[in-house]
Amino acid sequence: MQRPIRAHEIRSRFLKFFADRDHAVVPSSSLVPANDPTLLFTNAGMVQFKDTFLGRDPRPYKRAVTVQRCLRAGGKHNDLDNVGFTERHHTLFEMLGNFSFGDYFKPDAIRWGWEFLTEDLGIPADRLVVSVFSGEGESAPADDEAYELWTAYVPKDRIYRFPAKENFWAMGPTGPCGPCSEIHIFHGDKAPPDAGVAGRGPAYEDTRYTELWNLVFMQYEKFDDGRLVPLPKPSIDTGAGLERLASVLEGVGSNYRTSLLTPLVDLAKRLAGAPAHDLGAGEAPFRVIADHARATAFLIADGVFPDRDTRPYVLRRIMRRAIRFGEKVGLENLFFHEVCKKVVEEFGEAYPNLVERAATIDEVVRGEEESFRRTLKRGLRLFDGAVSELPAGEIAFPLGVAAELYDTYGLPIDLTGILSREKGLTLDEEAVKQEVQVRQSGGAAAANLGGGDKAIDNLYFSFKEKFAGAVSFTGYGELSTRGNVLALAVGGVEKTAAQVGDEVEFITDATPFYGESGGQVGDTGIAEGDGVRVEISDTIKPTGDLHIHRGKVTQGALEVGRLVTLTVDGARRAAIRRNHSATHLLHHALRAVLGTHVAQKGSLVAPDRLRFDFSHPRPITPEQKQQIERIVNEMTLANADTDTREMSPGDAKSAGAIGLFEAKYGEQVRVVRIGSDSVELCGGTHVHRAGDIGLFAIVSEVGIAQGVRRIEAVTGMNALRHLQDTVKILDEAAGALHASGPGDVMDKLGRLQASALKREREIGELQRKLAVGGGGSGDTIAEVGGVKLLAKVVAVADPKALREAADTLRDRLGSGVIVLGAEKDGKASLLVAVTKDLAGKVHAGNLIAALAAHVGGRGGGRPDLAQAGGPNASGLPAAIDAASSALAAQLG
Repeated sequence: MQRPIRAHEIRSRFLKFFADRDHAVVPSSSLVPANDPTLLFTNAGMVQFKDTFLGRDPRPYKRAVTVQRCLRAGGKHNDLDNVGFTERHHTLFEMLGNFSFGDYFKPDAIRWGWEFLTEDLGIPADRLVVSVFSGEGESAPADDEAYELWTAYVPKDRIYRFPAKENFWAMGPTGPCGPCSEIHIFHGDKAPPDAGVAGRGPAYEDTRYTELWNLVFMQYEKFDDGRLVPLPKPSIDTGAGLERLASVLEGVGSNYRTSLLTPLVDLAKRLAGAPAHDLGAGEAPFRVIADHARATAFLIADGVFPDRDTRPYVLRRIMRRAIRFGEKVGLENLFFHEVCKKVVEEFGEAYPNLVERAATIDEVVRGEEESFRRTLKRGLRLFDGAVSELPAGEIAFPLGVAAELYDTYGLPIDLTGILSREKGLTLDEEAVKQEVQVRQSGGAAAANLGGGDKAIDNLYFSFKEKFAGAVSFTGYGELSTRGNVLALAVGGVEKTAAQVGDEVEFITDATPFYGESGGQVGDTGIAEGDGVRVEISDTIKPTGDLHIHRGKVTQGALEVGRLVTLTVDGARRAAIRRNHSATHLLHHALRAVLGTHVAQKGSLVAPDRLRFDFSHPRPITPEQKQQIERIVNEMTLANADTDTREMSPGDAKSAGAIGLFEAKYGEQVRVVRIGSDSVELCGGTHVHRAGDIGLFAIVSEVGIAQGVRRIEAVTGMNALRHLQDTVKILDEAAGALHASGPGDVMDKLGRLQASALKREREIGELQRKLAVGGGGSGDTIAEVGGVKLLAKVVAVADPKALREAADTLRDRLGSGVIVLGAEKDGKASLLVAVTKDLAGKVHAGNLIAALAAHVGGRGGGRPDLAQAGGPNASGLPAAIDAASSALAAQLG
């Protein structure tokens, strides 16, 4: 073999090899797949071409080559437990792929695959074996064509025939499919001639072989009844893992020892003060950290932030798993952001979006690690306490505690599983997920790991196939256009005409109506001509340049081929333009005030308001809010022109344009510049001059997810109305407080609050004295199994006062159990306190769990003190009455 070829060189060589063979070099798509609700993440190179293979998304090229970032860490593609503990499992990996969309087929795919591996990369041909479809396990004939083609490169005794399980690929239960041919490398001097020997070869989990490349020959369409019908335009889909190729070519025998991951593993070791040499089994924690840092950086760069639902939850699991392994090897201080920073350094040249989002990656990772470390120690105490209380011989970790660790302390369920296994225990993770869902009443639970995108309806794909490129949008320059009706649908069914009263969707060859996209809502207005009138209530853009008008026929009949005049509601469009341009100025102001880590996470541009979601780890201060408003209003007063131009993505970046996370851009992008400072990629409509925005005011600022904030704002007359309403409220408050004016309101309010707080304390103290007035004289103290029990309902609504009352009563009782119930605003509170001498005999948390059902709630806590709440205050007497029997049951 030639000199070792490093991984980053393999990537560039692969792209050049196929570019030289007329393949379009297509950039890696986002890890968040577009318009595919069946996928949590992009998990293969063909994902971005799925609709192209199905004929729904025609491309300007017939062959393509990509290096696609992929992630498998959720749903059915979940190798998370193996990551770091084997030589080849990863969350994130890179897949090399070349594709043909009805152009070349098996001869070229096989020839080029062989040439690239043996000639360009220099892998010895006598170490390679191949496999083809045998015709077993699928209603398709054996792939004799591929077999014969391979004989030109490989001896027949190294060409294996395997059944469908190994060598037949399908996109799904139905749709495009076909035989595949795999190229494997033998880990030895020369591959044995075993193709004719039963039970031998790479299909039999023989560790002497590693699969390098899979060539998929899409030549059939599969139907519900199992029939396979030849496709009119067979296609090629290939995939080769960069990590595996690098492991072979660098001669290291492990993906984690390649130049892709070694720098990350080594950094984690240095940070932990661990030896630089191979630690054997002790390498696993550092491999986990390296792999998870790579996945974390790439996911955040693609706009996924850690949170409690779907894709964000997968990221949180990955991050917290890495942080936990870091603690195990002595990394007690923040470290994960350092490893993620190294990811940006190592992979930034191949994936520039990592460099562009470097500040955001650093902010988000720091914030998540700080947050998790605050709760991890408390969670581990709860975990250790639950383990210590398990009965002798019990090996199952309690589901309820695992659910609480997730729900209260943010411990991912699979991480609790790891902790349990370290203690020799088992955990039913699926049952924990169900428990979490019950607790959250169907909210955003850990079990909710499905994708969040909506599939584009087949009707719209049908329209796109017929009219791709036939529709021109004129709305940037005019609000009224004449257009011919190309197609229409009523009730989701394509028709040739729609009658009065019909709710209709229709396409015209020209339209000024903006279809909802990029956060900007769709236009409304009318279409009319020759006796027909349609009131358009919305415009959508479900795919590509397809503008679909939605409305109701109010006069005449709308027919395919009819010429109509389409007129946008101008006043509404003007309001939308003001708000859209204001989001650009707001984005600039946020980056200027908060830092360049700020990136857009989403937006809504409507006629009455704008909403802007952005990455930032903490709330905006009042001073920052004022500064942001001041910058935006200064820019509007400067009244700079809006300049819009089409250019290549490279030129746009050179011009300083800001791109949006998750945005999908074509070969030409539209750059909107407002003044000298605000430059963004955008397909929306905008004001002609910044001054057209008018006044700008922030209405609210809140957090909507970990590291994501949301601003709602208004412009123009809506901003004036907001400020006038605010002043009116302030004037009314000044009058109610008898203040001399608005400037005196806060002083008056402060004094009023201080007075109210003093009274609350006095009331609380009186309630506590009332509650503890007995405890030896008027209270009834029962004796259960030799243990004193004081149980009663008290008039103490404040939780702190309730705890103080329990402490006082416990001290007076000397030895025993206190059970108190209280009501506030129709809701019940329960508290159980146990004296220290009863430790190991009576558990307050278990006792209160038995009582909480009476008030419709649940609870738990320490062995000596536990609290619970519920919505059913009328159940308090029953809960107090049940205390005696519940204590007796616990005492046995």
